[in-house]
Amino acid sequence: MKSKRVGIVGLLQESNTFIKNKTTIEHFKEDLYLVGEEIRERMANAPHEVGGFFKGLADSKIEAVPIFLARAIPYGVIEAASFDSLVTFMLTELQRAGPLDGILTAPHGATVAENQPDADGYWLGEVRKLIGPEIPIVATIDPHANLSNDMVEATNAIIAYSTNPHLDQRDTGRQAANLLAKTLRGEIRPAQAAALLSMAINIQSQETSKSPLSDYYQVAKARANQPKVLSHSIVLGFPYSDVPEMGSSVLVVTDDDQPLAEKTALELSNRLWEQRHTFEPDFVNASKAVAMALQTDSFPVVLLDMGDNVGGGSPADGTILLAELHKQNATRSLVCIYDPEAVSQAYQAGLDGRPELSIGGKSDSLHGDPFCICVQVLSLHAGTFSETEARHGGFTDYDQGPTAIVETIDGRITIMLTSKRVPPFSLKQLTSFGLNPEEFKIIVAKGVIAPLAAYRSITGSFIHVDTPGVTRADMTQLNYSHRRKPMFPFENINQMS
Repeated sequence: MKSKRVGIVGLLQESNTFIKNKTTIEHFKEDLYLVGEEIRERMANAPHEVGGFFKGLADSKIEAVPIFLARAIPYGVIEAASFDSLVTFMLTELQRAGPLDGILTAPHGATVAENQPDADGYWLGEVRKLIGPEIPIVATIDPHANLSNDMVEATNAIIAYSTNPHLDQRDTGRQAANLLAKTLRGEIRPAQAAALLSMAINIQSQETSKSPLSDYYQVAKARANQPKVLSHSIVLGFPYSDVPEMGSSVLVVTDDDQPLAEKTALELSNRLWEQRHTFEPDFVNASKAVAMALQTDSFPVVLLDMGDNVGGGSPADGTILLAELHKQNATRSLVCIYDPEAVSQAYQAGLDGRPELSIGGKSDSLHGDPFCICVQVLSLHAGTFSETEARHGGFTDYDQGPTAIVETIDGRITIMLTSKRVPPFSLKQLTSFGLNPEEFKIIVAKGVIAPLAAYRSITGSFIHVDTPGVTRADMTQLNYSHRRKPMFPFENINQMS
């Protein structure tokens, strides 16, 4: 019997609409822009859902046909011309792939383009139009997706990762491939239903292994434990995309039982709605956070700079915590700042040079002023490093560009200056360049939940800091124009609309 052929396509980016600058096709080419067999070579063994696609198809003896995969680091919305180019190229390559029996797709779920606010729903719909209604499409999404009805209608099944930090991406991809394989063998017939809630879960509360979210996940798993339920997904939402789809949702896939899918999704969404007040955290500002860290006996303390969350699209050059560390005379502190100009000046000064630098605060006026100080250049690096463990985002190879490690003249604060924005998903970002994180008392990580996977190995002491910025945790302080209303916590409503 002729082997089944399953195409693999992916287009992933988390788009922050509060950032003025746009994401272009060049941002994708700087990260992942792969065609055909390049995808297999780069991703087959990666801790990413696409790696799981390859594994799951191989287990089922189905031919994997890699077609197109593009990913960009979270940033602003994708400019229209770049998005059109990406989708057109994807569809062209899909046509060139020849007859396919099914397709595995990897959208992020929170991608926004200038001309398509629901970018994932749009391109999945275009794939569906091209291949027709009979060929099954199974998709994986990030739980930070803003799920849309168009995404659901374009696919036969969608499965979200179930962990945050995202450590189960490869397993989720394998699960999706197995579900598609069973569909192709005629063993199951997926039916899915989504419940879109009038609420948004605060990003500070989105750690899946910690209460209150972990409690809900356990309840959801128990309620979805029914013979005909194939999968259930809790979609937490991405609050930094100001689109009508923004918010939390639940998605259930059953074996040919649409009423059961709808009933289970509704039950799970009602339970999530009942818990909505438990997801509202206490917010700690920069001054209080540094003071708390200085009073802690267990080091290092990791200050999570939520307003400059690189994994949420922020500029990575926020200086608010750096300035506060200096103000409170914090010793043995470490901060990473994106600043190509300062890197260049450090290179010009050379090793042991003592340049006066204006650090950070250059992207906008939201994340602090430039921090001006005289430093000593400790080391200079090319800026590439690799991660062998499964970490948030499924990244393995990183490139933060030319990198300079400098220290304030008083020796209190070490600053890693990078030429490219890189989220703090890996401790190799420090250890690859001679920094021992356990030698510091305070480390600033520009993230919220994602850095926990890497930094837990050196500390259990984390402080979430509600710094201002385009990814600040208190989302009620952001100016939305397109989100649906009413929505909790923006409006105090007693029932789902």
